[in-house]
Amino acid sequence: MLSDIDIQQIKEKGIELAEVETQLKNFNNGFPCLNVIKAATTTSGIKSLNKEEIEEVIKKYETEKDKYSITKFVPASGAATRMFSALLNFMKNYTGTEEEYLKLISDRCFTSNYYLYERMESFAFFEDLVEVIKKNGENYEEIVHKKDYTAILEALLNEEGLNYKNLPKGLIKFHKYEDSVRTPLEEHIIEGFEYALSNNTVNIHFTISPNHLDLFKKHATEARIKYEKELKIKINISFSIQDPKTDIIAVNSRNNPLKDNNKNLIFRPGGHGAILQNLNDLDYDIIFIKNIDNVVPDRLRADTVKYKKALAGVLLKYQSKINTYVKYLEVEKKPATSNLKEIRKFIEKELCVLPPKSIYRYSKRDKIKYYLKKLKRPLRVCGMVKNEGEPGGGPFWAKNADGSVSLQIVEGAQFDKKKKKQLKVFNEATHFNPVDLVCGVKDLNGNKYDLMNLRDNKTGIITKKSKDGVSLKAQELPGLWNGSMSDWNTIFVEVPVSTFNPVKIINDLLRNEHMAVETVLHEQTHEV
Repeated sequence: MLSDIDIQQIKEKGIELAEVETQLKNFNNGFPCLNVIKAATTTSGIKSLNKEEIEEVIKKYETEKDKYSITKFVPASGAATRMFSALLNFMKNYTGTEEEYLKLISDRCFTSNYYLYERMESFAFFEDLVEVIKKNGENYEEIVHKKDYTAILEALLNEEGLNYKNLPKGLIKFHKYEDSVRTPLEEHIIEGFEYALSNNTVNIHFTISPNHLDLFKKHATEARIKYEKELKIKINISFSIQDPKTDIIAVNSRNNPLKDNNKNLIFRPGGHGAILQNLNDLDYDIIFIKNIDNVVPDRLRADTVKYKKALAGVLLKYQSKINTYVKYLEVEKKPATSNLKEIRKFIEKELCVLPPKSIYRYSKRDKIKYYLKKLKRPLRVCGMVKNEGEPGGGPFWAKNADGSVSLQIVEGAQFDKKKKKQLKVFNEATHFNPVDLVCGVKDLNGNKYDLMNLRDNKTGIITKKSKDGVSLKAQELPGLWNGSMSDWNTIFVEVPVSTFNPVKIINDLLRNEHMAVETVLHEQTHEV
């Protein structure tokens, strides 16, 4: 299947031939679906903290946080192309005929192009848009009067203009304030100041694409200087790129390697699971994980800060308990049976790890060995939002290879929906995953766990994509918060929907949640 030339290309890319052969086998054989037992809910697997509990864990975090090294880990490698896909399609096809114009103004729902044009001045980048049009020898008002909508989009999206179609989300101006504007990178700095400050220092790590590195570094330097002076703190911003060695070969419908016009093999990024190594390379006690586009302006950040601190407090609370039990089991060679029962109850009720039934036949020594194996793992506390129709993974109980059942974040593609039972479980989900995690990745002695050894390689996903109009099949590595963390201890905590405000399309920036000053747009967003 692979020629000598293909093999040489694979070697030059730095990928092991055996790895590519495994990828091709995965395309042919597919990945097994997870055995999902039931949905995690607030009565089974998701903790719903009351006011007193929230205050307790926040106090714990605020009291203890200076004992720990803390960072924010922000996946930010994606380009903003998908944000503008509808506009790019419109720009390509709109010719300005009367019929097309009438069609444009007839659709005034929140996601429409008309809605965007009517509210263009509300965007944080509007003044930049006006300025670039001026530099090109034109006038924004005149263009609007002539209804030359494609000219506006060309100035916004193309290289001769603001080039937004090629920029990463992290560098696009999201929020407009009275005297300034901010990008997501800047908002993450402000967020870090409010909940991830330790010893007067904020650490933030962004995973980015190599072609965006120079732009990110320039903007990060400017932002660091500005906010260190303004906030009177130290800010460390670091970057890493997704290793090209994690790219995965693409295939056609017959699962044969796909090649471009130059007869070179086509490889694609392996999804967010490919940055597990980036996460593994960080040396911090506490790691907050949050996507680049899930930020809000100052006036709406209170809930985010409150619940981020609460999640971190829960992490410290449970880490302390875990470490106590680990010390006990490793120091006491013959612990009392009653104490073993207490530990088993903690693992089952608090960490939500249900051992296989065969554990009741284990010897005392084997039980201790099993409990230590389950306790001595990285811990993640994941915020879960009530499901209001958002796509993406959700919290479930799933069976593991060792026969245990535990909490997992499961994507829809991992369900065998041909089975009525599995489809029923999928539809019973009450919450979804907003990618809101706080992680502890070190043991009680401060040694880092090797995260690469804790992922389930059988939880990859195969999807259908296209490149230059050609259909192809792509493969993704076990997702960062799915299969890549399948062998972690997991705690789910309910968080309010106000903490989840992603920007998937450009019009999302017109929602009230992304306005620095409250507007009437919030009501209009529900007219769709």
